Amino acid sequence: MGIFKIGIIGPESTGKSTLANYLAHRYNGVLVPEYAREYMEQLAPTYEYTYQDVVHIARTQIKQLKELHSSSTEGIPKGYRSDIVVFDTELIITKVWFLHKFGHCPEFLEEALHAYPMDVYLLCYPDMEWEPDPVRENPNIREYLFDWYEREIQSLGIPYYIIRHKE
Repeated sequence: MGIFKIGIIGPESTGKSTLANYLAHRYNGVLVPEYAREYMEQLAPTYEYTYQDVVHIARTQIKQLKELHSSSTEGIPKGYRSDIVVFDTELIITKVWFLHKFGHCPEFLEEALHAYPMDVYLLCYPDMEWEPDPVRENPNIREYLFDWYEREIQSLGIPYYIIRHKE
């Protein structure tokens, strides 16, 4: 069996990182942390970013995917299953970020979405309380973003499951 890639996506403050960490730990898989958060935290205290910053984030995410595809099971840390990789956010979120914030998305990102697809998405619904955080910026449009992410997944034809936290 090849590597099984799980993409955790959803609006801000919906439990993506908690879910990604849980799944990677529970199934002894590899966690690919959210690079955008790591990058944005380096911009403290202003957290101001440019189109080129988001290009850098996208290229880093794509590099992670390329390395995973090219190495197959190489580069998987010792003691982990080599067939499960959990991505705490990924290219769909970056694509929507480009479109929402800047009005266009680089072609290389769109190409990468098709070249390095996830095997399944877990789409987190915005039914959790908003937790303020200096890196977060969209508290009032979480359902709008959720719907947009869902349309993007559907356009790729990749299976997905909606994760709700409240019944």
